[in-house]
Amino acid sequence: MTRARRKDDWGFPRWRSYGSSREAQQVKLCDRYGCAEVGHCPAPKSPNSPERWYFCEGHAAEYNRGWDYFAGLDKEDAARRAAEEELGTRAYAKAQHYSWGGSGDGSRSADEMRALEVLDLDPDADIEAAKKAWRNLAKECHPDVKPNDAEAAKRFAAGQAAFEILKQAENRRTWKPA
Repeated sequence: MTRARRKDDWGFPRWRSYGSSREAQQVKLCDRYGCAEVGHCPAPKSPNSPERWYFCEGHAAEYNRGWDYFAGLDKEDAARRAAEEELGTRAYAKAQHYSWGGSGDGSRSADEMRALEVLDLDPDADIEAAKKAWRNLAKECHPDVKPNDAEAAKRFAAGQAAFEILKQAENRRTWKPA
């Protein structure tokens, strides 16, 4: 009776290396005449065409330097297409400068950042600058200075609340137990 033997490639761990098959791999060569490198960079044959050239990296770079997206279009069509492209990429243009993250160094809360905006201060302003801005706003918009002005009263109240937020944050930052 013959004894059962294990196969070498069952389950894990694999006893032979991954991708060790013996079949020949299909490689697409660069479409540039005379080039024998691998063509793995697709490039359109013409605008709005589904047909593609396949170039090596060097020839793809050369092709892209001379590419004109608006070739063959009149001015109106080119302007319309440029507007459509800009509309579709507007969100990326805003995110490329990380403006979605907000300004500042991350040490201030969102409430503190809004308070600094109310007082028209930079995100890295210190408490002394906040005091000065609050005094200037109070001199300009105080109800005693501008009686019967609802807009000035609103600005004064907003500035007062903003300075109070910044003052409390500064007290939390500098407070040390006795």
